[in-house]
Amino acid sequence: MHKRTAHRWQLTLIMLVGVFVAVGSFWLVQVVNQAGQEEQGDPYRNEPDYIIDRFSLVRMSQAGKPAYIISGDKLTHRPVDDASDIEKPYVHSLSGEQPPMQMRAQSALIDQGNTRVQLSGKVDVLRPATAQAPVLHLTTPTLTVYPDEERMETAAAVALQLGQSSATGLGMKANNATREVQLGGRGQLLLPPRAAH
Repeated sequence: MHKRTAHRWQLTLIMLVGVFVAVGSFWLVQVVNQAGQEEQGDPYRNEPDYIIDRFSLVRMSQAGKPAYIISGDKLTHRPVDDASDIEKPYVHSLSGEQPPMQMRAQSALIDQGNTRVQLSGKVDVLRPATAQAPVLHLTTPTLTVYPDEERMETAAAVALQLGQSSATGLGMKANNATREVQLGGRGQLLLPPRAAH
């Protein structure tokens, strides 16, 4: 009788160990399968969902009028972060109140819900002369533009020409709406000679 009870306990213990091993194996298979699926999905997460050659994008103002145009050789959109890379971008502001600005660069990144444009590589900004303001020409390696707010900034070296005056600096903040430009760092300002009276 005592041998049967001991045998039952051994059998019960073996069955419990077998159940734990089976459940553990099932869990391990699920974990491995899930990791494999995630690993398979990762290479495609950052793949573009659309690519457009020779594109032009018009952003409208809240009043329903064109605010600015962004165009370029190629636009590549990534859904993972809702950002777009642009080759040879051209940004043209169409603000009716202030003089329009034209910006060119080698590449750009549009992100933050299409409210920020990060230009890089030979950035060239031109605001043609008007009756109210002289010509403005700016060059820098990188420039971050907030078109909806009509402002731009950079921490890089800047060369600026405003009419006959020129200035250089390290870092800049500019606001086209208020026509204010702040240059940072050590720079140089060249003013034309005063006209003789």
